[in-house]
Amino acid sequence: MKPRSPRSRNAAAPATSAPQAVDGERQIAFRFGLSAESRAAAFLVAKGYRILARRFRTPVGEIDLVVRRAGVLVFVEVKARETFDAAAEALGKRQQNRIVAAAQSWLAVHPDDLMREMRFDVVLVVPRRLPRHIVAAFDASM
Repeated sequence: MKPRSPRSRNAAAPATSAPQAVDGERQIAFRFGLSAESRAAAFLVAKGYRILARRFRTPVGEIDLVVRRAGVLVFVEVKARETFDAAAEALGKRQQNRIVAAAQSWLAVHPDDLMREMRFDVVLVVPRRLPRHIVAAFDASM
């Protein structure tokens, strides 16, 4: 049997199947989201916020950033899209409810924060622009 040449081992792979393509798209979206969260975190630090947690996961949802400034506890959702309008429209009521539920989980783990002023902010991230910080974008009663 003839040994394979290095070229034949690196021959083009067969076309990707739909599930693999979806997985690839999800990985790209995941990396894009991580990059946006890093940009948002750096932006908030520059504004004087202290990062307490990134990607705080709970059984009911995830909070992208938990930050604090001047005694105010802020739960931050980061939205990255091609335009600020698209990013702003990407946060629906259902997701807001999940973020509020996740914030309640944070408070259960960090009971000292129950006495702090709290709010829910959004940071919109688009390519080649500074992030846009929307203070008190929604509240827990929504």
